[in-house]
Amino acid sequence: MTTTQTRRRSTSRPVTRPRLNAALAAARRGWPVFPLYPFSKRPAIKKWENRATCDETALAAWWDTAPYNVGVACGPAGLVVLDLDTVHGAPPTEDWACLELTHGRDVLRILAERAGQPDPTDTYTVISPGDSEHRYLKAPPGIELRNTAGAAGRGLGPHLDVRASGGYIVAAGSVRRINGTPRYYRVTHDVAPAPLPQWLVTALTPPPPLERHPVRLAAGTRLGAYVHKALDEETARITNAASGTRADITFKASAKVGELVGAEVLDEAVAVEALLAAARAHVGVDGWTEKESLHHIANGIARGRLNPRAIDLSR
Repeated sequence: MTTTQTRRRSTSRPVTRPRLNAALAAARRGWPVFPLYPFSKRPAIKKWENRATCDETALAAWWDTAPYNVGVACGPAGLVVLDLDTVHGAPPTEDWACLELTHGRDVLRILAERAGQPDPTDTYTVISPGDSEHRYLKAPPGIELRNTAGAAGRGLGPHLDVRASGGYIVAAGSVRRINGTPRYYRVTHDVAPAPLPQWLVTALTPPPPLERHPVRLAAGTRLGAYVHKALDEETARITNAASGTRADITFKASAKVGELVGAEVLDEAVAVEALLAAARAHVGVDGWTEKESLHHIANGIARGRLNPRAIDLSR
């Protein structure tokens, strides 16, 4: 007589276990996590930022129900993640259109060169199934930085998104299906997140509201005349910039003015007001916006402040 053995169904959830391990790995770094739908980037729970946790019992309960992907809540984790994407579509602004870009990595490298600072590569890094690169950096204390998308608003540039307070990133060990094939988010540089460089903190920090007032400089002194002449020259360069060169000229002119701010011979609010006034001639021309002006002015002044101008009035 043939006997049929009935096998008991396994309750170990072998598919779920690797995702739980990914969640635990992130939580043990001190990064609160929450579930994303399996094979997806969408949150599987509501109010995910408030409910994200490092509690291993809570994580085990979540991941016991399904092979969820893992989301890291950037704000509670104290992280700013640079999401460097593959190039798709035309660059949204003229200052990038003339450059040969193959990836968001190129954009970040160029931004670092413009700021005179090193590219922040030595930090915890993950590659996504779609070949995006996620660089995890420690958020600055006492400053709440928010998400940005590409070059819009306070954005840094095309193909470069920022995940910060109010945002999340898909953690290593999560999986997506690409053309039907499962592919994983992989750690490619397993080191502690480096602090967010100051030049990026400056670029991502919204400026305080400006007091609208006429530009006034000290008159009747050689120093006042020098500063007035220098400011006039740089604002004229911005006003006269041709389409296609405006971003570069606005940044460089603002950096020159920033040298005067750094030397404490020109008030920053006065400098920004004058530079913005010069750039308003371009607003609405070939898609140029005041936000774009402010972006390049803020970055330029931040660069110039690092190199205060030595002023010699003896000649």
